[in-house]
Amino acid sequence: MSKQRRQSFLGGAAVLASAVAIVKAIGFFYKIPLNNILNSEGKTYFDAAYYIYNVLLSISTAGFPLALSKLVSEAQAQGRENQKRKLFRTALCLFFAMGLAGSAFMFFGTGIVTGLLNNQGAYYAIRALAPAVFFVCILSCIRGYTQGQGNMKPSAASQVLEAICKLGIGLPLAWSVISGGQGMERGAAAAIMGVTIGTALSMLFLAGYLLTHRGPGGAIDTPDGGSVLLKRILMIGVPITLSNSAMSIITLVDHSIVLGRLQDALGLTEQAASALRGQYGYAMDMVNLPAAFVFPVTMSLIPVAAAALARKDHREADRIISSAFRLIAILALPCGVGLSALSTPIMRLILPMRPEDALAAGVHLRPLGFACIFICIMTLTNAILQTYGKERLPVCTVITGGLVKIVMNYILVGNPDINIHGAPVSSICCYGVIAGLNLFFVWKYSPEKPRYVRLFAKPLLASLLMGAAAWAVCGFVGRALASGHSAYGANAIAALCGIAAGVAVYGVLVVVLQILRAEDLRGIPHGEKLARILHLK
Repeated sequence: MSKQRRQSFLGGAAVLASAVAIVKAIGFFYKIPLNNILNSEGKTYFDAAYYIYNVLLSISTAGFPLALSKLVSEAQAQGRENQKRKLFRTALCLFFAMGLAGSAFMFFGTGIVTGLLNNQGAYYAIRALAPAVFFVCILSCIRGYTQGQGNMKPSAASQVLEAICKLGIGLPLAWSVISGGQGMERGAAAAIMGVTIGTALSMLFLAGYLLTHRGPGGAIDTPDGGSVLLKRILMIGVPITLSNSAMSIITLVDHSIVLGRLQDALGLTEQAASALRGQYGYAMDMVNLPAAFVFPVTMSLIPVAAAALARKDHREADRIISSAFRLIAILALPCGVGLSALSTPIMRLILPMRPEDALAAGVHLRPLGFACIFICIMTLTNAILQTYGKERLPVCTVITGGLVKIVMNYILVGNPDINIHGAPVSSICCYGVIAGLNLFFVWKYSPEKPRYVRLFAKPLLASLLMGAAAWAVCGFVGRALASGHSAYGANAIAALCGIAAGVAVYGVLVVVLQILRAEDLRGIPHGEKLARILHLK
């Protein structure tokens, strides 16, 4: 790979990584107010619709846009403009059919789906989200086409636009519907309408971009037949789709089992079961937040490792992957420990309108902090295994962990003495199994064996000390302010002081223990500048 091509490659990855970071930040400012607007029951209705949407989305868009991007990139490298256009037309027909089928299934099969999910209250939310499947399929096709030509900016802009619409439209709609007394079922549907409208506007934005940025005409190459191109897209896209959709399917099945066991085994009403499941969902939102920011790191670093492996430069690939592990350890371990140490204060801080739900969610978040660490490791190791050409292994490990989760939830949640508290335990075991298997396979197939103890020991020690400091400061400030402030105000100040103390302690330990190196930051945007500021070697 030439230096110019490598810089272009990294620049594109950095653009997408930045867009993902912005989208996740917007998502945070969407989810936190939404969780205050919807109670725990409405949260379950919202989640049920989103889980179905994620399954259909994964099946229709996870692997096929990547396949299209790869084939378009190859055609562009060969100077075959007509081949590129034929690929786009062929893929557009495929995406159109998949999107139409997915939307029709969600809209016309809503009654059947809600019955299978043991969640009739999600009826309106599922129907409100149904058109989004079609819009996002067309959207993904255009993204794959533009990314294949090395232009990441339209995709990045459309992702940000989609997130802004979700925030700016979904929240006001949900607030107005619930304030009008129309109930949580319709409130969840109104909130999710922001997603549907966002995907529609993003699709129109990218379609307009294509119409105004047509390539030059006059190409003389003869493209392959449509059936040949369709076969190539399917051969590349299907294995990736299976890998990426496995966890979405397992999450949907697990959602159904939890609600079903709460109702059938424990005799709860659907509303009571939904309320318990929603409290667990509040905690899972916090657990998934740090993992969402791991993805931009992998997007920036893993392509460079893939390029090194293609050059058979195993030493460079090992250096990059070791840096990725160190960065994930530095990010994931303190996040997981911090969420666990300050679980209830954090939930009370972000759910001021739902104090009872916040206390219940805090109990779930305490053990789930460790699941956060496993999820981050899973995200990184999945990417590393795909870089090594072992795309099927993540499918197997995810299915294994998912089966553990389903079986444990069936047993634990159905136990009257454990009930919904079994869900966090099964999640920890699920992601722990996946992360453990992935770490083993990365070690097995790495040309240079990663030294996990060396990579994780110092960040773990620093994180434990940070967690102890945060817990102690939060508790001290909370007790000191207990008599002179409102309950929420005292908790908010205590939680923020605890977080600040944890950040300060961890920052000092990272430098003192020399956990972070300058080379770890070179592969991410503005990394070298940050290394100079921190005086890293």
